[in-house]
Amino acid sequence: MANVRLTMRKIREVLRLHFECDRNQREIADAVGASTTTVWHYLRRTRLAGLGWPLPAELLTDDAALEARLYPPPARREPTRGMPDWPMVHREIGRKGVTLDLLWQEYKAQHPDGCGYSWFCKAYQEWAQRLPVTMRQTHVPGQKLFVDYSGKKLGIINPDTGEIREAELFVAALGVSGFTFAELTWTQQLPDWIGSHVRAFAFYDGLVEILVPDNLKSGVHKPGFYDPDINPTYQEMARHYSVAVIPARSKKPRDKPKAELSVLLVQRWVLARLRNQRFFSLDGANRAVAALLTDLNNRPFKKLPGSRRSVFDEIDRPALRPLPERPYQYAEWKVARVGPDYHVELDQHYYSVPYRYAREQVDMRHTASTVEIFHRGQRIAAHGKSARARHHTTIDAHMPPEHLAVAKGWDPQRLRNWAADIGPHTAAVIQHLLGARKHPQQSYRTCLGVLRMGKDYGRDRLEAACRRAIDLKAPNYKFIASTLKNGLDREPEAATTQADLPLMHANVRGPSYYH
Repeated sequence: MANVRLTMRKIREVLRLHFECDRNQREIADAVGASTTTVWHYLRRTRLAGLGWPLPAELLTDDAALEARLYPPPARREPTRGMPDWPMVHREIGRKGVTLDLLWQEYKAQHPDGCGYSWFCKAYQEWAQRLPVTMRQTHVPGQKLFVDYSGKKLGIINPDTGEIREAELFVAALGVSGFTFAELTWTQQLPDWIGSHVRAFAFYDGLVEILVPDNLKSGVHKPGFYDPDINPTYQEMARHYSVAVIPARSKKPRDKPKAELSVLLVQRWVLARLRNQRFFSLDGANRAVAALLTDLNNRPFKKLPGSRRSVFDEIDRPALRPLPERPYQYAEWKVARVGPDYHVELDQHYYSVPYRYAREQVDMRHTASTVEIFHRGQRIAAHGKSARARHHTTIDAHMPPEHLAVAKGWDPQRLRNWAADIGPHTAAVIQHLLGARKHPQQSYRTCLGVLRMGKDYGRDRLEAACRRAIDLKAPNYKFIASTLKNGLDREPEAATTQADLPLMHANVRGPSYYH
């Protein structure tokens, strides 16, 4: 640009010295620091342009206008026949793998006397530059779905109170065709945000590869240039549909031009047409939106052939992936800490987890009917959702044995069956403990403590420890616990073993009884 201004200034000085000062070309060349040939060239260009001195007022300060008069662009030769169909070229270039070279070869096959490749590329670029900015984006069919909320809302009247409540407008648009989905929801909160996505996928009857949302809190928990933090529920929905979520950058509307354009069109084509109508329900308003949306998608393009629906049917629809068998069921996530009573709270109701996770931090996933609890990514509990406030839902398997004994009213036979399932020596120890006191209930806690060691150390080790306790005539909780803690159950057995249990008691039958 600086060189153009310098050249135009020099030309004006040449014209002034020639016409006003009557200097010859040699003198002018010395004055402006140019060759006589250059001076002659400037004067010739002036004559061909039909200009004299003084120049017209608009050319005295406008360098671009003067350059256009002195150096008009050469007339471009149009091919005598077979002009390319530029709208068709523009539409085809959006298909995956299609290049200008391929389109030119197809053009030459139909028009052997048509233009060359260089002219074809340059002419297409000039034609494309005359399109609106948003139409020059290059998109891959079926790749991206742009989603956003309109800033404008629609008022809906409560038929009982007459109160007007404003509904939000959700808009989604495909990258290539711009095929648009829109619906009204009461809020922009997470349940409405996820529900609108599920209904949009059903509307398109297929899945894209990438979702491009704005940095709405319901979708993006924490915006970031390099690594935005996606809302867990939104991320889970994306995993269900096998799509990637790549949010647009904050305050960068050009990252989502289709969404911006579609929002504007829906505002003008739908909301503006509904501004004088009165609606008394969200469903009724959405039926009116759907009818106008059909007209919008069927509306012919102004500068391209076809409509949003025709381009969708021809290009986008074949590239979409099929929907999963079941739509995503909305679920929310909550981070919570398990209480010392191995229960975790959700909406004032308490759900149990295995007691070993007491005081641990967990993630809760809850839907309208279920509650799932995860610890470090592993599901540790699942419950039906309950609406009873300040009540507990407890699974027996989550309780420690001593709590379960109190809750279920353990009886001696249940303890014997549990011990017999572990092994004969464990059964003999439990039988001994039950008979060691006047009332068996007094031994329940001790028996449960022994049996629980089978979960902590393994059933085989507990059986070995009980065998050692019998051999050493110490069948009690402390001896067995110490044996397992110090690994004494793994030591080889003594060379001499007793055939019968060394316990003299009426209730002790010995291991042979259980064979």
